[in-house]
Amino acid sequence: MYRQDMSESSSGLNTNSPKIYHSNSSFGSDLTETHMWSALSRNRPFHPRSDSGISSQLPSDSFKYLTWQNIEQHDIQGSQLRCPRVREGPSAEELLFRQEEGALPPRKRVLEKNKWETWLQENWEDCKNLNLSFQDLGDAYQVANFNRILRRLIRVETLWLVDNSLVDLSAIRLPSCRVLNMNKNHLTSFKQLPKIPQIQHLSLAENHIETLTGLSSLRCTPLESLMLKRNPCEFHQSYRKRVFSCLPNLKVLDGILKLPEDSSPPETNIFSKVCIVS
Repeated sequence: MYRQDMSESSSGLNTNSPKIYHSNSSFGSDLTETHMWSALSRNRPFHPRSDSGISSQLPSDSFKYLTWQNIEQHDIQGSQLRCPRVREGPSAEELLFRQEEGALPPRKRVLEKNKWETWLQENWEDCKNLNLSFQDLGDAYQVANFNRILRRLIRVETLWLVDNSLVDLSAIRLPSCRVLNMNKNHLTSFKQLPKIPQIQHLSLAENHIETLTGLSSLRCTPLESLMLKRNPCEFHQSYRKRVFSCLPNLKVLDGILKLPEDSSPPETNIFSKVCIVS
């Protein structure tokens, strides 16, 4: 059995929300103590230390298989999480054993009437800045849940999806996204990008994009900077000229401003225009 887990170690608060307090760390910060302390401190078992002086379990271990909305006595919404995680959960047998042993804290009962409340509490529609990087999506359940979240990000403006082994997001639409980082994934074509009509800064470094086919789909966007470093297409002849020719409004490619020589049309093979008379 698998569940979506927003862990303490990797979940933080979105600083755009006016109802919360700022966290001290930039990424991976914990939920605010004012919202979560009472929930995280209740029923927390004491773990004796071994001979080495190292505790066999962390105090937060009993919470690692819970989604944050299933922990009682808090009102945190998905739009307040900075780095949520989509992880593999325990088997049904292990989860049942943990419940019988009393290792899990009280959970909200998941009833039909509560599904709408859970949807509202997730509130992905109001996310403006979100980091969903390093998810380690090794199971089909995780991938489906990950895509479900992406489909709800109708207002996100800055989105990081680094190192998620993503292959194809062409079915996803991000209508408000202006900054998208998809470095270190498995994209092979620009046709596999999500629909991003408002994109201004796009980073696709360290993917497997071999040709510039499909790049013209970004022509009608306000794209200003594009990062394609460490993709096979970077080694094509007249690479920069071809990119700027396809995207005339582009200002920066691979961290380098547009140069005068980038404005000239890419050279063509002169022999293709020579008439050979025998």
